[in-house]
Amino acid sequence: MLNNQVVLVSGGSNGIGADCVRQFAQQGARVVIGFNRGRDRADALMRELPGQGHAVMHVPLEDSAAHAAIAQSVEQSFGRLDILVNSAGYTQRIAHSDLDTLTPELFNQLLTANAGGTYSLTRALMPLLKQSGAGLVVNVSSVSAFAGSGSNIAYCAAKAAMDTMTIALARAFGPAVRFVCVSPASVDTGFVQGRSREEIEKKAAKSPLGRLVVPHDVALAVLACATHLKTATGTRIVIDGGASL
Repeated sequence: MLNNQVVLVSGGSNGIGADCVRQFAQQGARVVIGFNRGRDRADALMRELPGQGHAVMHVPLEDSAAHAAIAQSVEQSFGRLDILVNSAGYTQRIAHSDLDTLTPELFNQLLTANAGGTYSLTRALMPLLKQSGAGLVVNVSSVSAFAGSGSNIAYCAAKAAMDTMTIALARAFGPAVRFVCVSPASVDTGFVQGRSREEIEKKAAKSPLGRLVVPHDVALAVLACATHLKTATGTRIVIDGGASL
């Protein structure tokens, strides 16, 4: 159980993030649901959570000033932060051969949001995480980071940056704070616009386990980083049914 621990989940209003919120709340944690545009979803999710003391906060990816204010708000409201789950991100579906569409400006935008935003939020919250004494940061990454396949080349690069950042931070801030990546492949969500459920199911059927990965699968892995994998840091946990083998 994670009684009295405080968890912030960015991108917590839907998809993988929302399932992470539910899992941590069921374990007794007080959860901060970070959202960008999904305030109504975040409020509805908070109403269904067990326990008390949960909160909803606006957590944009590309605003470092907002991240500093979020850290201050968490400290004022809770006095602590034990776990940060970086689940927020976005992408566009662009064929890897389509360099005309993936302009340098768009490449940098996707890289900054998915990797730079994760770094900025983590940086702002590090003082609180270090004070916890047993802080944990779980970065929701992707097999795109090491397989080089995914919605677009910039997204692959961003997730690779996230994985390397996880290793570097784990080395720099242990033992006070652990850092772990959880890396799914295609998950049954609407994260990638234009990707149908049929397409995801066909990919899953070709994997060694032959089953679809759903948000609950990923959320359980994120939770396990806090509850069971106490000696895991600077490492990657792949949740893809063997699709990347």
